[in-house]
Amino acid sequence: MYLGIDLGTSSVKAVLIDARGEVRASASSPLTVQHPRPRWSEQDPAAWWAATEAAVAQVLQGQEARRVAAIGLSGQMHGATLLDDADQVLRPAILWNDGRSDVECAELEKVPGFREVTGNLAMPGFTAPKLAWVRRHEPDVFARIAKVLLPKDYLRFRLTGAFMTDASDAAGTLWLDVRKRAWSDAMLAATGLTRAHMPEVFEGSQPAGRLSGELARRWGMDTVPVAAGGGDNAAGAVGVGIVRAGHAMLSLGTSGVYFAVSDGFKASPETAVHSFCHALPGTWHLMSVMLNAASCLDFTARLTGYDDVATLLADAEEAGLREGGPLFLPYLTGERTPHNDPHARGSFTHLGPDTTRADLANATLEGVGLGLLDGLLAVEGTGVVADEITVIGGGSRSAYWTQMLADILGKRLVLRAGGEVGPALGAARLARLAVEPTASLDEVCPMPAVTAVREPDAARHAYFLQTRHPLFRRAYEQLKPLYTDAARGDAFRPS
Repeated sequence: MYLGIDLGTSSVKAVLIDARGEVRASASSPLTVQHPRPRWSEQDPAAWWAATEAAVAQVLQGQEARRVAAIGLSGQMHGATLLDDADQVLRPAILWNDGRSDVECAELEKVPGFREVTGNLAMPGFTAPKLAWVRRHEPDVFARIAKVLLPKDYLRFRLTGAFMTDASDAAGTLWLDVRKRAWSDAMLAATGLTRAHMPEVFEGSQPAGRLSGELARRWGMDTVPVAAGGGDNAAGAVGVGIVRAGHAMLSLGTSGVYFAVSDGFKASPETAVHSFCHALPGTWHLMSVMLNAASCLDFTARLTGYDDVATLLADAEEAGLREGGPLFLPYLTGERTPHNDPHARGSFTHLGPDTTRADLANATLEGVGLGLLDGLLAVEGTGVVADEITVIGGGSRSAYWTQMLADILGKRLVLRAGGEVGPALGAARLARLAVEPTASLDEVCPMPAVTAVREPDAARHAYFLQTRHPLFRRAYEQLKPLYTDAARGDAFRPS
């Protein structure tokens, strides 16, 4: 058996798979996020470890733990976990959705060769700007830093005592030379760090440490290898078999992610496309990210008095999407691809006296879809084009919405069994590859069985692409100055 552990933002999940790749057991333990100041998002690494121990204990209950041959790790990307020379945590970890470091991002963009090396724009979500912020605002903490670890790699340290990471997670720090899959001394120096502060980089399917004897005894396991693993999106892709060039995945969770495997290193930082290493050797991927996807449905349900999202979806389907109806911009907490605008906010426009809450529900579904179309077009601008897209995440459960998305994107959308297990399954598959290096990807990482297919309607796609999408883009461009002025306070000052 193989154990996969995924450190998410809201919970730690653990799964056990058997030698055939079937899920034998799964468990989760909740986490909370702290927001001590506006735009700040933090967690206590001690809470990560407590949740991990709880999830592992639960998933091993009733199982023959001695049969576990390897452990794989996945986790939320970009988080900054700072340790001193006694391996003690110096401050709460700064998370992927923390927005405090926009000034530091502008400074990093001035480093010679920055985009060419990192393959990405500097955004507050990434790790390097967070360290630049700590250096400026918490110099006493910065001076004591001995190691900087990504969230899942803090778990690795607690599991093995080793400081190691994988290339997919490291690519999201802005310290990695993504083409070479190795730390960049120049990028590290830009934030006052050296390779001595970094964990060693491995491929996701390589062993990277062994379970400590103390934990092995406590969990009834052997001192098994711990695979390097992957960032959550890369591991999630491995979990649904998105492992070869031409494969693509759409994740409809709180955020929305379009993930496409590329045939080598490609980048488009000017459109805020993320260019990262995949969790498999010699493989890269491109990713567009919108910060608010399924979360927008919760927002509109609350705003319009629906009991829950399921009721909103049912009402939207019964009413249908009216041509020329309201338009929704889904930028509730800013946006990444393609705008890289932390100040953008959501809005409804084109309202009339006959607008109903079902119209607002449909506008929300459409607006998220048009935002995903922005991201898909940005990725396709690099030459990476997929004809078929696997859909995962909570939003994939709605047949009405997934058909609307197929029409908006103009792509065949495929739903597959087991997509809800997510990155923890990918981590378990990487664990298997770590101890079976000769096993084929087709054997270890198959695509799950198809449960449904959404074929795009050509006429509806033309309507979305030629009429609604240009209107959507113009609405953002017209409102962008107001977002910036409001962030500075200019909107409230007399002229």
